[in-house]
Amino acid sequence: MTTSPTPLLSAAIPGYTAGTWVIDPAHSDVSFTVRHLVVSKVRGSFRTFEGEIVLGPDPLDSSVSVSIDLASIDTGNADRDTHLRTADFFDIEHHPTMTYRSSGVRAGDDGFVVDGELSLHGVTKSVELTLDVNGFQPVTPFGDSRVGFSATAEINRSDFDIKFNMPLDGGGLALGEKIKVALEIQAVLQV
Repeated sequence: MTTSPTPLLSAAIPGYTAGTWVIDPAHSDVSFTVRHLVVSKVRGSFRTFEGEIVLGPDPLDSSVSVSIDLASIDTGNADRDTHLRTADFFDIEHHPTMTYRSSGVRAGDDGFVVDGELSLHGVTKSVELTLDVNGFQPVTPFGDSRVGFSATAEINRSDFDIKFNMPLDGGGLALGEKIKVALEIQAVLQV
C-alpha cells in the first residue's frame, strides 16, 4: 500500500490555489522550433489561442484544454506562413484548429508531466508535456489572481500526416521531422 504524495506536492507549491483558470493570450506564448535545411532552426508561434486549466485540490487531479487557431501562425515570413496554412502542411481549410486535452497529471523528475491528446491535421495522438509551475500571484495590479506555467514537448510532424518535404542535393531533407514545442502560459483565476 502506498501513501498519496498529494499533501507534499501541494505544500511544495507556494500559493497553490485550486480553481478554474483561463489562459491570458496577451501574456502567454505558444511557440515551436523545427530544423531547416539541416543547418539551422526556424522558430514560430501561434498568435490566437484559448484554453482553460482546472487545478484540483490535489494537483494530480488537474486538467487542461486548449484550442489554437492554425491560421494565426507567425514565423516572421509571410510567404512561409501562407504555405504552412495550405494542404502541404496544416490544411486550415479542412483543419482550422489544433487542440490539446489532458488525460492525466503525474509527478515528474523535476516538476510535473501532463499526459494528453493532441489533435492536429485530422489526427489525434498522445503527447506528454513536461510542466513547471512558475508560481501563483494572488493579487496583481490587474485586480485578479494569476498563475504561470512553462511546458515543453516534442512531436513528430509525420505522426500527424504532415509529410511535405524536399530532398537536398547535399543530403538530408529541407525540413526536420521533430518539432519542439515551448509554452509560456499565464492564466487568470475565474471567480
